[in-house]
Amino acid sequence: MSEQHTAVVRPSGRYAAAGATAVAHPNIALVKYWGKRDEELVLPRTDSLSMTLDIFPTTTHVRLDAAARRDEVTLGGVPATGEALRRIVAFLDLVRDRAGLSVRAVVDTENTVPTGAGLASSASGFAALAAAAAAAYGLGPDATALSRLARRGSGSASRSVFGGFAVWHAGAGTGAGADAGSYAEPVPAGDLDPALVIAVVDAGPKAVSSREAMRRTVATSPLYGPWAASSKDDLVAMRAALLHADLDTVGEIAERNALGMHATMLAARPAVRYLAPATLMVLDSVLRLRRDGIAAYATMDAGPNVKVLCRRADADRVAAVVRGAAPRATVHIARPGPGVRLLNAGGR
Repeated sequence: MSEQHTAVVRPSGRYAAAGATAVAHPNIALVKYWGKRDEELVLPRTDSLSMTLDIFPTTTHVRLDAAARRDEVTLGGVPATGEALRRIVAFLDLVRDRAGLSVRAVVDTENTVPTGAGLASSASGFAALAAAAAAAYGLGPDATALSRLARRGSGSASRSVFGGFAVWHAGAGTGAGADAGSYAEPVPAGDLDPALVIAVVDAGPKAVSSREAMRRTVATSPLYGPWAASSKDDLVAMRAALLHADLDTVGEIAERNALGMHATMLAARPAVRYLAPATLMVLDSVLRLRRDGIAAYATMDAGPNVKVLCRRADADRVAAVVRGAAPRATVHIARPGPGVRLLNAGGR
């Protein structure tokens, strides 16, 4: 496994008293994860496949403090509160349990991706936290174990442990015995040379969280079952298309899988609608690009923002067309990025 794909977190004594720092990047699913079969263990209903980006990194430092009575968490220099704090403390409790330690931690996270807008901020966030916390508490997980650990914070974080393309195996069953079967690993790909043009049409937090939208969709949407079944076929076809560097087929699969996911949400009761007017304008521009002979294919996560898969050589043109369709959008160009890496295990 190449260094580009992942970093293995190694222990430093019983724990790294000065702390550890890790950096991770978000990933965008081309075959989507949508719906859990086990909420506590974050076990998905279907396999998924993603591309890790080379932009929007999250950097997280974890330092143990033997004198502290509670965990201290700052996000972008601001003390964490509410659900964000609860999730991070719960994750640290899991790491402490595995390390056999009770000492509290000071966590400092800098996240450059807009949070809660469907741009996979939780993926980079919990992948970086998993790597830094594992090192700080003296755990030494290999890449597979680190992926399982990151999954407990956020499902998509399991894929951000790896660079390039990664598949997250759903595994089977529920409960503690099912934990081992659900992890991510790198996916081999040919000489694809792709780019993702990301149109941020709304960077604000979502009105309906992904967790709530998943629960509602699985419980009430009559389209969810057929979409989940078709997603299995999409994954098989996607892996073959990646191996053969067939960008058009990769794009076709990604677009239909994403639109199908949003259809399941629209059919939920009550409906979950993330698509904004600017979203539709960008989607229309992607169709025009294809009519003009440019290989461009849209995908969307749980939010209004659109990612357009294209060839690297076409990325600037695609970005210009997208800007013209949604002038108020912020447009970024991303390429395949690295897996999580540990910057140190003894201080900043």
